[in-house]
Order: sequence, then C-alpha cells, then structure tokens
Amino acid sequence: MSNYAKPEAALNQAEALINVGQKQDALQVLHDLITSKRHRAWQKILEKIMFKYVELCVDMRRGKFAKDGLIQYRIVCQQVNVTSLEEVIKHFMHLSTEKAEQARSQAEALEEALDVDDLEADKRPEDLMLSYVSGEKGKDRSDRELVTPWFKFLWETYRTVLEILRNNSKLEALYAMTAHRAFQFCKQYKRTTEFRRLCEIIRNHLLNLSKYRDQRDRPDLSAPESLQLYLDTRFEQLKIATDLQLWQEAFYSIEDIYGLMCMVKKTPKPSLLVVYYAKLTEIFWISSSHLYHAYAWFKLFTLQKTYNKNLSLKDLQLIASSVVLAALLVHPYEHTHGASHLELENAKERNSRMANLIGFELETKLDNRELSRSALLSELVAKGVLSCATQEVKDLYHLLEHEFFPLDLASKVQPLLAKVSKLGGKLASASSVPEVQLSRYVPALEKLVILRLLQQVSQVYQMMRIESLSQMIPFFDFKEVEKISVDAVKHNFIAMKVDHMRGVVLFGNLGLESDGLRDHLAVLAESLNKVRAMIYPPANKASKLGELLPGLGETVDKEHKRLLARKSIIEKRKEEHERQLIEMEREEESRRLKQQKITEEAEQKRLAAEYEQRKNQRILREIEERELEEAQALLEEAEKRSKKKGSKKPILEGEKVTKQSLMERALTEQLRERQEMEKKLQKLAKTMDYLERAKREEAAPLIEAAFQRRLVEEKVLHEREQLLETELSRQRHDGDLREKNRLSRMLDNKEKFQERVLNRRKAEFDRQRVEREERINQIIQARKQERETMRKKVFYVRCEDERLKKKREEEEARKREEAEKRRKEEVERKAKLDEIAEKQRQREQELEEKERLRKEALLGRPVDVAAKPFELPARASESGTAAAAPSTGKYVPKFMRERTEASGHATPTQPDRWGGGRRTEGFGQATPESDRWGRRTEGSAPGSDSDRRGTNGRPDDRTAPPSDRWRSSGSSRTSWSSSRYPSH
Repeated sequence: MSNYAKPEAALNQAEALINVGQKQDALQVLHDLITSKRHRAWQKILEKIMFKYVELCVDMRRGKFAKDGLIQYRIVCQQVNVTSLEEVIKHFMHLSTEKAEQARSQAEALEEALDVDDLEADKRPEDLMLSYVSGEKGKDRSDRELVTPWFKFLWETYRTVLEILRNNSKLEALYAMTAHRAFQFCKQYKRTTEFRRLCEIIRNHLLNLSKYRDQRDRPDLSAPESLQLYLDTRFEQLKIATDLQLWQEAFYSIEDIYGLMCMVKKTPKPSLLVVYYAKLTEIFWISSSHLYHAYAWFKLFTLQKTYNKNLSLKDLQLIASSVVLAALLVHPYEHTHGASHLELENAKERNSRMANLIGFELETKLDNRELSRSALLSELVAKGVLSCATQEVKDLYHLLEHEFFPLDLASKVQPLLAKVSKLGGKLASASSVPEVQLSRYVPALEKLVILRLLQQVSQVYQMMRIESLSQMIPFFDFKEVEKISVDAVKHNFIAMKVDHMRGVVLFGNLGLESDGLRDHLAVLAESLNKVRAMIYPPANKASKLGELLPGLGETVDKEHKRLLARKSIIEKRKEEHERQLIEMEREEESRRLKQQKITEEAEQKRLAAEYEQRKNQRILREIEERELEEAQALLEEAEKRSKKKGSKKPILEGEKVTKQSLMERALTEQLRERQEMEKKLQKLAKTMDYLERAKREEAAPLIEAAFQRRLVEEKVLHEREQLLETELSRQRHDGDLREKNRLSRMLDNKEKFQERVLNRRKAEFDRQRVEREERINQIIQARKQERETMRKKVFYVRCEDERLKKKREEEEARKREEAEKRRKEEVERKAKLDEIAEKQRQREQELEEKERLRKEALLGRPVDVAAKPFELPARASESGTAAAAPSTGKYVPKFMRERTEASGHATPTQPDRWGGGRRTEGFGQATPESDRWGRRTEGSAPGSDSDRRGTNGRPDDRTAPPSDRWRSSGSSRTSWSSSRYPSH
C-alpha cells in the first residue's frame, strides 16, 4: 500500500534503493504507488515514475508487473493526456528491443541459440536431463539461456502492448505500429508459432470490437483513417504469412480482409486489391486449386489493365499469358461425378465461399454464379484477355481447345511449351505483382495435353498398342500416362482399359460403362410398366368421374382453407411458445447476471480488503524483521571481530547495545580493514611491477633478434618483387611502342578528319551566332516599341488626370463663391428683419401707451404700475391684441369685441407659473399673423420671411446657420427676462 503523500517521495526512495542494489524493493515501491487509488489524477511526475518503472521491469524481465502498471497508467491518463501513455509504451518497447538485440549480439551462433519451437513453452525434459547429467554446460545451452529469455520477454512485451491498446480510438496508430513491429519480429527470426498466435490475437480484438459496440473510446471503422490503419495491418499480416510460407494463416488473413470490408461496406483502394489478388494467386497455386487460381489471375489482370496507367505492353502480355495458362491447366472434367449428396453440398458451399473471396462483392453475393473452366475461358475470349497474350500462348490455346490432331497433338504442342517455359520475369511497371514465371505451368499443361490426346484418340480408335501410344506422348512414360488416365476414367472424362497381357489400350463408349448400367433394374421396371399399360389399358371410368367433378372443386377449396387455418394456428402457437421460452430465458439470464454481478462485486470488495490488510501486515512485519536482522547481523559481526582482534575491546554483557552504536562500530571496523587492504594492494602492485620489469628485460634481446631476421627476409622479398616489377614494366613499354607504331599510320587521316569536323562546327557556330544576333535585334526593337507605347499611355493618363483635377478645383471654387454670396444675402435679410421687428415693437409700445391713457381717462384715476409689476405684461398683451385686431384690416364681430372688452374689465388673469399667461414682445409674442409659438397663421403668405422665422421676427432655428441660431436664441432669452421682470 502506498504511504507516500507525494509521488516525488516514492521516486526518490526507489532511486535510493536502486543505488544500493535493491531493484526488487524499488520496483515494489513504484508498483504500489502506481496501483494506489490516492494518485489517480495525472501529473507530470507520474510520467517520470512510469519511465523508471518500465526500465526496472525490463532489467528484471518482469512482464506481469509491466502489464499491471501500464493498465493502471492507462486508466489515469486515458481522458487527460493520452500522449503520455503513448510515450511510455514506446519507451517500453524500445528498451525491450534493445535488450534483445544486445543479447543476440552476445551470442555467437544465433540460429542455434534461437532453435526453440515455442517461446511460451517451458524447458523440455531432455534439456533438464542433459543439464543434470553433464557437469559442464555446452556453449549451445549457454547461448540458449542468454538469448531465449530476452526474446521471450520481447514477445511478451508485444502481447502486453497490443492487449493494452486494443479497441482504443485515440491510440490506433500506435496499435498498428506495434502490430507491424511484432510481424517483423516473427519474420526476422522465423517465429511461425508466435505469428499464428499474433494473428489470432488481432483477429479476436476485431471480433470484440464488433461485439461490444457501446464501448467507450471504441474505434469507428467507418472513418477513413481508422479503416486504412486496420487494412494496412491485415495486408502486412498477409505479406508476412506468405513470406513465412504459412499458407493457412495467409488464407485466414484473406478472410479477415474480406470480413473487414463486409463489416464497413467499403471496397479497398486498387493498390491494396492488387496485393490482395497477388497473394491469393500464390495461395491457390500452393493449394493446387487451379480454378480459383485462374480466377484470381483474371481479377488481377482486370485491375492492372484498368488502374495501372504505367503498365507496359510486355508486362501486360505476361499477365495475360499467365491468366490464359492458369485457365488452361484447370482439369477439363468435374470432380463431382459419382459424389455423394454431402460432398456435393460441401463443394457448393466451398464454391460460394471462394466466389465471394475472388469476386470481392460486398453487397451482391455470387452464389448463383458458376465457377467453371468453360465459363472462365469464354469470359477470357469475350473480355479480350486472349488477344493480349503472347503468340505462343494463343497457339497453345487453339491447339488444346479447338483443333483435332489425335496423332501428332503432342509433337505440335512440345515446341510451344519449350518457348513458353522461357517466358517470364519481374514486372517493371507492376511492383505489387510477384515475379511471373510461366515455366511453372508447363508440367500441368503436359498433363492436359495427355488428357486431350487420349480424348481425341478415343473418338477415332477402339484399340491401340501401348508402344504406339507411348511414342505419341514424349512427355512421360506410360506409367505416368496410366496414372493420369485412371483419374480421368474415374471422373467419367474418357472410357479406356489397359490390357497389359495383350499390350493394347481399349477405348470404349461412355454410355456402356458401369455408370450407365448402374440403374438397369429401375430402367427394366419402367419399361415393363409401359408394356403392361400398352397390353392391358385401364378401364374407362368417365361416368363415375363425371359424378364427382361438380363437388370436387368445392371440396378441394374447403380442405385447402382448413389446412391453411390449421397451419396458421400451429405456427401462431409455435411462435407464442418460442416467445414465452425466449422471454423466460431472458429473464432468467438477467436474474443470473444480476446475481452474478452482485456476487462478483462483493467478492472483489472482500478480496481487495483482505489484500490490503495482508499487504499492510506484511510490510510492517518485513520492516520489523529487517531491523531485527540488521541489528543481529551487526552484533554478530562485532562479536567475530572482537574475537579475532584481541586488542579490540569486546562488547560487555551489561552494556546497552543499540543499532546506531553497532553501525558506528561496523563503520570503524570497515574503515580499518579498507586501510589494511590498500596497504596490501600497494605491496602487491610493487611486486608485480618488479616481475613485469624482469620479464621485459629478458624478452628485449629475443625481440631484437627476431626483428633482424624479419629485416633480412623482407629485403630479399623486396629485391625479388622489384626485379619482377622491372620486367613487367619493360614488357608493357614494348607493347606500347608496338601499339604506337601501328596507330601512327592513321595520323594523317586523323588530322584530316579533325580539320573537317572543326570546319563544320565553325560554320555551324557562325550561322547560329548570326541568327542569335538577328533574334536579339528583333527583341530590342520590339522592346523599344513597347516602351514607346507605354510612355504614350502614361502621358495620356497623366494629362487626363490633370484635366479632371483642374475641373474639380474650378467646380469647388464656384461652389464656394455661391455659398459666400448666399451667406451675405442671408445677413442682409436678417438685418432687414431685425429692423422691421424693432419698428413693430415701437408701434406696439405706442399703442399700449395710448390704451393706458384711454383707460385712465375712463376710470378717472391714474393706474399704479408699480403696485402690480407682474400684471402689466398680461394687460399690455391683451390691449395689444385688442388694438392690433383692427389694424389687420379684418372684420371683427361685435360680440367678439364686447367679449374682449368684458374680459379686459373683469378680474385680471393670474400670471402663470412661468411669468404670465402670454409671452410678451421679446419671447413668442402672439400677433395676428402668427400664433403663440411663432407658427404662420392666415394672413401671412407662404414662402414669406415670417414663414421662415420664429417669434419676434427671428429666423427659424432649423433653417438658420448655427451662428445666427445662437444669436437669435440669445436675444430671445434677453427679451424673456426683461418681459418677466420689468423695470420700475
């Protein structure tokens, strides 16, 4: 149980234990930490711990510990950082491979060291017996003990990694890489047994993937990347199986590929299909399934011709020739003749299965398609495969299938077979197709020639001497011909008998053989029945039949309905019974699984609790025992030293002995012993030095004498080689002189030829130079014209831009002048409006003054303006309104004038909250031409100045410029304040 609060403490403890040589304890510490439930959250330090953990597992070859640790680490980082798990697994495989390679390099004979049939099997009994009998182990056994364990561990590593990474969508690439490396391991070291197990493991993983569809992080085979990884793995498995010549596993790999494609309902790429059919041809050839072999070659030819655009004519002819020859060597007779019903059913099922594999149809099955020799040959002719083959193959096809030469068929075919056997080789434009060798088809074709010859001879002759037949067949002797003919007769292809006593061969008709007479009793019975019917014809019962006919149809219908009703009732009862049984089984299974799950969970909890308890007790007990043993060992060592050294003070009985004191005594003793040992080593080194010096002094004169002898021998050898070299040089010089004299006769011709060649090259050079200068001048002129045109275009564009710019500037100046003119007119208009407003105000004041005087005259007393300063604006406005009404030139009714006067003599209106009922002259004074808000009323013409200004003759704020608007608003505020607070 992990008692470390932090993972760093466990890592430090493990490193300390490794430094003192206790790797097993260090591995146990790291294993407890990794399997602890306390540290289930991923941290960076856990990755370092896993690296150290897998290193210890590899050093100590603890595969089970490595598997447990990797499984726990996968649980920790599956959803957080799966890249860390990938790095740890790669490091684990790298260390295992490196250790295995080191062990292999240390072994002197690798083949003998790896001569083990099964890496998972224990030692054989004879090996154990030999190890006990022989006292000194041989070199082979030592190599086996050195290399085989590491290769066992490497194989276990691959199995562990594949088991951990299986059906994990996030680590599909690493799973495929591990599978490929395991395949290469089996191929490199010829591990056939392990390869079979590896194929079975990968196959089970795929089955579990399709079985548990609701699994978390399950790979999606419909994704192109996942499908491609799985396909690459299966095709690599297929290649390694064929390289190791494990044809059964290769066929299983073919079925795996087909099953995978049926599962995802997709067809592989053409490049993969080429490999598929190429390996399928090898498998069918090894299994002597010539019909399927021919169909596989036909599919391969179709793929290469359709998708391989780089296919050369020679390679196409070789592939087409292979297809035609493979189709020809199929037996011309069926093997189902005389077979039982079970054999026929098995053959039909096998044909359907092979048709699916060859056709690779995922949706439509090929059950109704007949795979036969005649159908294949017809298809080859219809598809033009025969026209692509070589001429020798075409001639061979016509001789064997369409010509009739009973006597000289073999003599005509023999030279063609000799030519065909020389064809073949590696296909340069089809790398995926294996090397094509047509010579391997020759023995089977010779057997086909014998069958065709016997068939044609049986149609012409009834008897022939054995010697004549042997002379007609130059390929085999008559014993081989007899073996071939026995199989043909067995399958009803020909009818012949060999009479060795007379030395003849008897040919007969197939209809007279035993197969035709096998049912002679049944044929005889049928014939006798016919004769009896002819001699004794049956009596005429038409009258009785006429009586039964009217009710026969109704009876048949009733019986038929009754039978249908009974059948439906029986089927419903069966379905109900089956449904009840299925429901009961499902309920029973669910109850059983639930109970089993509860039992298993309780058992797991109990086992986990017991395991934890035993583990804690064991750790405590080990700690106590270790401390006690250390103290006892130290005490015993101290007692031994005290007995050996009389001068050393022994440990007294009553003295208190502790572990610390014993350790101090032990360290002191070790230090003293180390010093004594160093002194002994120094003395021994001095002795060895004297001895080595003496040996060298004795060997010096001997070495000198040997050196002098070597000098003399090498001098003699040098002189002999020098003489030989001088003689060879003289001979070479003489030969060179003769060669020079022989070639000197051609010197004049050589000079003439050289001069002619130089003149021709000079003329060619001059001509090309003149052409080059002319071409350069043309290019220069063209470029000048192009530059001139470009300059004109640029000048025109610049002038046009300046014209447009000048036009824009004139337009802007004109707009500015118009705006300035409008502004001046607006200022003048405003001044006139202000002057008119001032005159209006003065006139209103005069009217108000007259009204005041009139009222004083009517009342007979002066009006105190200072007493009610806030009522004057309202009265003034009312009097102004009344006085201004006649000035408009409109008719005012009498009752309106009386109402106005009455309101003027009534109680004065109270000023409103903001200083009066009506605003006076400075702020929105109501006039006949405008209402209280300065809007135009009747009497003001549309479009006049009063329509474009507010109260008091102010221009409208919406039409006036901002400066005038501010000025008018300022004057309005001033008038309002003066009207609300009039001066006394």
